[in-house]
Amino acid sequence: MTKTKWKNRIIKAMKDAGTYKSFFDDTIDTLAGILERRDALEAQFYKSKEPMIVERTNARGHTNLEQNPTIRLLNDMNRDALTFWRDLGLTPKGLRAISDELATAPPTDPLDEVLKKMGR
Repeated sequence: MTKTKWKNRIIKAMKDAGTYKSFFDDTIDTLAGILERRDALEAQFYKSKEPMIVERTNARGHTNLEQNPTIRLLNDMNRDALTFWRDLGLTPKGLRAISDELATAPPTDPLDEVLKKMGR
């Protein structure tokens, strides 16, 4: 999926969850970039038909089985994305944290906000 499609999907999910604020846009952009790169890497990996487990020979000449480095990178990207999803309130834990913050924040009067912007 493209970065733009991911951004739209993330923003929609945040609006549905009630967590969207425009100041999250840079974070959303970063997450969308990670997800776009992850999707491309995953497609490339499956197209190449590389094995998930590969043999590596160490400096002493011993051969060991280990996870394919591409799979490791995909896992890292998923882990990074999960952190962003959580920070944006799009996981149960993240939503709970944001909801708690909003519940304890002092209520703001819209008139006060307008006056502050006007410099009064």
